[in-house]
Amino acid sequence: MDEHPGIAVKTKKDASIVVATKLLRDKECDALVSSGSTGAAVAAALFGLGRIRGIERPAIATPIPSLTGTTVVLDSGAKVDAKPEHMVQSAIMGSVYAELMLKIKNPRVGLLNIGEEETKGNEQALATYPLLKAEEHINFVGNGRDINKGTVDVVVCDGFVGNVVLKFAEGLASAIMKLMKEAILNGGFLAKLGGLLIKPAMKGLAKRLDPAEYGGALLLGVKAPFIICHGSSKAKAIKNAIGVAIDFAERDVVEHIAGNIVKSRKGNEEI
Repeated sequence: MDEHPGIAVKTKKDASIVVATKLLRDKECDALVSSGSTGAAVAAALFGLGRIRGIERPAIATPIPSLTGTTVVLDSGAKVDAKPEHMVQSAIMGSVYAELMLKIKNPRVGLLNIGEEETKGNEQALATYPLLKAEEHINFVGNGRDINKGTVDVVVCDGFVGNVVLKFAEGLASAIMKLMKEAILNGGFLAKLGGLLIKPAMKGLAKRLDPAEYGGALLLGVKAPFIICHGSSKAKAIKNAIGVAIDFAERDVVEHIAGNIVKSRKGNEEI
């Protein structure tokens, strides 16, 4: 985990992530699930598989629970920096993901920002907004702040911000569940009685907020199905990640992304 991902992948030809990526490239398997170093997984995918034509930067798409279902956040850590053009590509890939994997028709795309107004944000956000607005192959609804409210289906940001959002969301969900349990245990007889009554609902909520239920995040933009899990993933998370990988491969998400990128490039050339 302390090695430079690119150097490690290039020099350690027998590392499991390198060998597995080669199997995927040679079509000896249909998808890959990795729970090691995220950096090494991204590097192996880039060097071993290559990018879909028209994609300059792959992005990690992570599903986050919302009030209306699920919101996809990308990039959540493939690359910490991003140009406005990369954010548009992420929006297209995220839309395909939401439509095929989450079965959301015409998914709403939002740009993660500090306010809803078009004039809000840093230089990156201000440059990205008009590009997303002009992109015909996504349903761009403007700046989005409320990831968990369900007002957007796909949220676009750079990998640094996305990874911070992801870690904060997972930490907050875990903290809230622990605080609720402590409040019930320390709240006296009536609180404990109420806790027994709401125990089934609490279990359901805990399951919905558990990252292991989603298995892993998809690395979008490379030429084959590639799933990245937490390094601390346990058996349930790996099992669910394998399920995501199968679904990803069967729905041919990679080819659909490639097709939409081609359409977008042709549309931009015509403009």
